[in-house]
Amino acid sequence: MTRLAKYLKPFAGLILLTVVLLFIQANCDLALPDYMSQIVNVGIQQRGVENAVPMAIRESEMQKLALFLSPQDQAKVLDDYTLIDRSSPDYSLYLKTYPDLAKEPIYVLKDVGAAEINQLDGLMGKSLLIVSFIQQLAANPSQAGAVGQALGLSKLRPGMDVFALLGQLPAAQLSEMTAAIGQKFSTLGSSLIDQMAASSIQAEYTALGLNTTALQNNYILRIGGLMLLLTLLSASCSVAVSWLSARTAAGLARDLRRSVFTKVESFSSTEFDRFSTASLITRSTNDITQIQMVVIMIMRMVFYAPIIGIGGIIRALGKNTSMWWIIALAVVVLVSMVMTLFSVALPRFRIIQSLIDRLNLVMRENLSGMMVIRAFNRQDLELDRFDQANENITGVMLFVNRLMVIMMPGMMLIMNGATLLILWVGAHQVALAHMQVGDMIAFLQYAMLIVFAFLMLSMMFIFVPRASVSAGRIADVLETEAVIKDPATPQRFREPLQGTIEFRQVCFRYPNAEEDVLHDISFTARPGHTTAFIGSTGSGKSTIVNLIPRFYDVTEGSIFIDGMDIREVTQQDLRDKIGYIPQRGNLFSGTIASNLLYGDENASREELEEAANIAQATEFISALPEGLDAPVSEGGKNVSGGQKQRLSLARALVKKAPIYILDDSFSALDFKTDAAVRRGLKEKTSSSTLLIVTQRVSTIKDADQIIVLEEGRVVGKGSHQDLMRECEPYREIALSQLSQEELE
Repeated sequence: MTRLAKYLKPFAGLILLTVVLLFIQANCDLALPDYMSQIVNVGIQQRGVENAVPMAIRESEMQKLALFLSPQDQAKVLDDYTLIDRSSPDYSLYLKTYPDLAKEPIYVLKDVGAAEINQLDGLMGKSLLIVSFIQQLAANPSQAGAVGQALGLSKLRPGMDVFALLGQLPAAQLSEMTAAIGQKFSTLGSSLIDQMAASSIQAEYTALGLNTTALQNNYILRIGGLMLLLTLLSASCSVAVSWLSARTAAGLARDLRRSVFTKVESFSSTEFDRFSTASLITRSTNDITQIQMVVIMIMRMVFYAPIIGIGGIIRALGKNTSMWWIIALAVVVLVSMVMTLFSVALPRFRIIQSLIDRLNLVMRENLSGMMVIRAFNRQDLELDRFDQANENITGVMLFVNRLMVIMMPGMMLIMNGATLLILWVGAHQVALAHMQVGDMIAFLQYAMLIVFAFLMLSMMFIFVPRASVSAGRIADVLETEAVIKDPATPQRFREPLQGTIEFRQVCFRYPNAEEDVLHDISFTARPGHTTAFIGSTGSGKSTIVNLIPRFYDVTEGSIFIDGMDIREVTQQDLRDKIGYIPQRGNLFSGTIASNLLYGDENASREELEEAANIAQATEFISALPEGLDAPVSEGGKNVSGGQKQRLSLARALVKKAPIYILDDSFSALDFKTDAAVRRGLKEKTSSSTLLIVTQRVSTIKDADQIIVLEEGRVVGKGSHQDLMRECEPYREIALSQLSQEELE
């Protein structure tokens, strides 16, 4: 994947925005369990009392709390409260909220900050617990035990106030008793102290006449509203991330397809020998689709999962540190299972792509060779070939899918097992008053988020390897250096170009071949003349003419056009001077006119008709209802072989090039049409250099120069009459095709 990273640069802004949105989404998702914990702990168990700092407290109760505070702490607490009595200016206002104000003065909390509340919470929380503890002991003096004896509860008489009794004790003794009682609550955390103190505060609010039901409902609605807002924000971020990831992935796929197509267009025949057509099609479609899918998953999961995982661990340990081992155990088991499956599945992903290549190859050969298959009644054989390729890829895909089937239940088992462990251990923590119920629920949710984060990363271990294989295959194409390159400082042909072609001791060897296929080829083809190549099959005729447009480069020697080495000009400039008609005429889907305009997109209608007339294509074109606008199917399958060759010839003639190369372009023409085409060519290309490759002696009898090839060597060169006298291989070819009278 890293080899294609540079193609993500145009989308850096979208990726950065995605990370920001994922960070916001993750923080929203991580905040929800904490708010749920607050609803359970504060909203339900503490009935809306958020801390151990009462909003209002009766003067008599404040005096009880003051007994268990140091003089400095008493001063601090009283400084944060305002005493309200009948003489206070706000008396009537507070009386509506706290009806018990009519009976005795109350202390009302001032508008203080969160930091001050935290300090008061630590001071008043334990005092509230001590007061509550003493009240419980006073209610049952017989069960007070040693602590009750120390407090003098055994001396209590009906109507006596224990706190009045305690107030008479020396400060040192009272401080010692306070420390002894406080020791009982030393193991409790601040949240548990708040929870235990909440009942005392609730009792105080009831005594004051405050509507405690409204207090609880308001708290739950407020926290629930925050959760709803966070959920909506998280959902909005998720939708935005989905849109951004889809846009990035689609844009990357578009750019990769364009780059692959552009690169393939620059390939020479050497590169096409390395990559099969079926493989290039697979790489441009299936492989890029794999990358597109995994980019979406990476942007939506790989960036999101670490934030959730790390944030979840921090928040879970903030709730309780005694159950960290459950999360660690679940993650270790999960990662071990995924890595095991990953090590087994990765080699199969590499095999899948090559099997897709094979399937595409078989399918492509069947579609393009359907007529041959039917002619030889080989449908059963081809069906067996296809079935074999199909079964091979099906078998590997089934194996991989079975791994996926194993993985998902295994992951769910791990998640459910972790849930059961957390509930079992957490229940014991709650029973021992070491943890609140809401904190246990939050810890469970955080644990699930953490495991889910690792689950997402684990899933990526399955999809990324296959995409990496695809990325490597695409990178292989994009990083392929073309064997045939333009010069660093290209020259330009002199205008007007004459078109003289000269081969000087040219040798050629195909890539990775052990020996040359052309040996010491030297000849000159002049403008206004026809140079023909003839020889047995495999003698090197097509190879020679393919060297001129630089479909291959010579191994040794040089090729000159008007005295300039063709390697000193750009390929575009070189091919712009050549009208090329290949052995197999290839037409493109569209119309006859659109195919002819390949030669010159600015050609007029009259020029198209003239080229078609010279190529002897006018007769069958005019017979079509649409004429030049008649449709042409893919590859020209709706026209005959001879018609295809004539249209290919007409396409080259539209170009009006100074050099024409006809590579066995008359093979599908009858002799009458062949002769008519040659007459038209002689008139049309009278000033051009014409090179013809053919197997027919009748086609080249009138050529100005005939070059006879045998096993890649020139064994004869001259006119037809000269070769009949002096070249035995040519004479054998000629006599095998024509009678002695026809040759004279």
